[in-house]
Formats: sequence, structure tokens, C-alpha cells
Amino acid sequence: MTLLPHMAARIFGAPLLIHRPKLEVILAVLGPRIGLSENGTPIPSPTTRSPPVAGGSIAVLPIYGTLVRRTVGLEAASGLTSYQDIAAQIDTAIADPAVAAIVLDIDSPGGESGGVFDLADRVRAAAQVKPVWALANDMAYSAAYAIGSAASRFFVTRTGGVGSIGVIAMHADQSVRDAQDGVRYTTVFAGARKNDLNPHEPISDEAHAFLKSEVDRIYGLFVDTVASHRSLSSEAVRATEAGVFFGNDAVAAGLADAVGNFDDVLNELVASLSPPPALSAAAAALGNLHQPRLEHFMNEPGTTADPGVGADPDRDPVSPAPMTIDDAQEVAELCALAGCPDRIAGFLAARTPATKVRSQLLVARASGQEISSLITPSAATSATQSLNDNPLVLAARARAGQEK
Repeated sequence: MTLLPHMAARIFGAPLLIHRPKLEVILAVLGPRIGLSENGTPIPSPTTRSPPVAGGSIAVLPIYGTLVRRTVGLEAASGLTSYQDIAAQIDTAIADPAVAAIVLDIDSPGGESGGVFDLADRVRAAAQVKPVWALANDMAYSAAYAIGSAASRFFVTRTGGVGSIGVIAMHADQSVRDAQDGVRYTTVFAGARKNDLNPHEPISDEAHAFLKSEVDRIYGLFVDTVASHRSLSSEAVRATEAGVFFGNDAVAAGLADAVGNFDDVLNELVASLSPPPALSAAAAALGNLHQPRLEHFMNEPGTTADPGVGADPDRDPVSPAPMTIDDAQEVAELCALAGCPDRIAGFLAARTPATKVRSQLLVARASGQEISSLITPSAATSATQSLNDNPLVLAARARAGQEK
């Protein structure tokens, strides 16, 4: 028993998003071994894999080998990867709260057209929830590139290639071989198009036109998908003429964002997930801010903040005064305008009201201590840029917007 007819039906007469050299390899190895292990026993259907997680809670999804809609139990022997399996791993990674980001580790020549654009849409949707980066390691051609192009950021190794944005279909005419074997096929059918692409006779002009129109249709979907994902014009994508681009040439063509290896991708992704130190301090100061009270987060009950960093010595250490989000934002803005943003965290920790913050800043200014800038009527104008750029102020404003 062999699955050769099933495999042949998926290769011949169907539009494929695959790199041509790989297609030749597949055609060369088609034979009775497909679907059976070396001892002749059927290969069991693969189970859905959970995505491996690298350091820093990053899920690495391998996209290797020839891509098909379903593997039908052939994955272990033929190196196939199914869109169905990739989609399941993406869903698992998105649903897992321990996963902060996803890396698509791609080494594939492409494959079937059926299902690839649905998977690309799924990758694009996942990238709106968590960062999804892709790496051509070492190749992401045709269908594999369609998937990778949907990522938030696309890397290619120095020796890696991307592209092959095209569609190909083949018809196998076995009529000469049949005559040599002394076999003649007679086909009885109803419906003018029912016998199109019959491998036992030359392809008709009508069947050729039909197959060409389907190839053109899939090509249009491919071009539009890449153009949308990579912010390129359709004309620019078509201008690649299904060529492949390597390393820096891929970046120059707009098909990739940067050249790097797997470690480069992981390191840059981990760094992008870590907030800047100044913003982290602001987040720590505002992290427990709730309407209508600022919850205790720096001082244990019964203790006071250091007045030298902006605390209110008259505040009741046991019963913190209420502080609204708007109050916290006003405190941050006052400190920024006064030229001492480093005091924001201390005032917030001490629950110091904005009125007292203002008075303390004015006293400090009058005494010539701590504050080097002057609060003048024009201070708001002159300090607009620093105020807008200050991460503590930005964090306070962002949190206020979320809570309102």
C-alpha cells in the first residue's frame, strides 16, 4: 500500500508556493516509500507540539521543511510541517501568560498554497497581542516567507535568503510513458472541465488556461499579503519577479528588517521587552495607583518617607491621605517644572498633596537649596519639552488615561 496517489494529487495540477529547486527534490523522491517507515509499518500521526520556551519567556516556534496544510501522518518521514500545527503552537503561546513574545525560527522552501494565507493572518493577529519576530535561518521562501512577513520584525542571517514571492503549478503528462508501457487510458466523464489536468493525456488549451488563471489568482493574494505586511507597494513586490534575496540585499529590498543570527534576535527581543530604567522607576512608583487612593507601596505601615526626598513630615504615617490619579499627575508635573523630577517618587510615596508639594518646592527655591531652576510665569513654556519627555510624567499621564 502507498500514499503516492494522495501525494501526487497535492503536487500536480495545484498552485504551490514553493522554491523551484525544492520542488525538483520532492519530485525526485516520490515513490513507494512515502507514507511508510523502513520496516513497512505505517507512520503514526504526529501529536500537536507545545512551543519550546527560550530564556526570558520567549516561545520559539520552529517552521522547518516543506509546508503543507495537513501532514496526514507523514511528518516524521518526509520532513513536512503543517500550517495546522503551526497555528496550534501560536495559539498555545498567545494563551500562555508565561510567554512574553514569540520567535518564528524559519528554515523552509515553502509548500502548499492552501491554508498559508489564513496562517499569515493568524500570525499578524498574534503580533497585535504579543511581539512576534521572525528569522530566516537560513531560508524563508515562498509560503514560508508569506508566514514570516506577517511578523512584527523580520531578521535574516548573513547566509540566509528570503523571497521567491511567486506561484508555480505543474502538469505531468504520462501519455508517452503509458504508450511505452502498453497502457491506454480511456476516461468517461460529464462536465467539460471534469477531465482537466488528466495526467494520462496532454494538457488541453482550456485546462492550461484554467490552471494559469488560478496561479494568477493565488499570486495576487501572495503579492497583496506581502505588500500589506511589509508596507511595500504591490508593484515593488511584483518587481522582485519571485527572485530570492540574501542577507543585506534582503534588507535593502524591504523584505527583511535586519541581518542577524538566532542569538541576535533573542538578545534584541529580550532587550525590547525590558523597560528603560527611568520608566521602570516611574512604573514602580505608579504601579499600585488605584482610583480613588494611592495604595501604600514604598513605606511599610507606621513608617515615614525621608523628608529630604520630598516627603511630608506632617503626614500621618498610619493613615495615608487620599490621593487621586489626577493629584499624582499634578505632583509629577510640578516636580518636572521645578527641575527636580528625582523627587517625584518620594512625594508619591509620602502621599504628599499637590498644594504641599508646591509650597515645599517654593520654600526650597527661596532658600536656594536643592532646586537650581526658578519657577517663573514662563516656566511652563520653557520646560514644555522636558516635561513632555519626562518618563515619570508620561507614565503618570498614561496611567491616568487608563484608569479614567
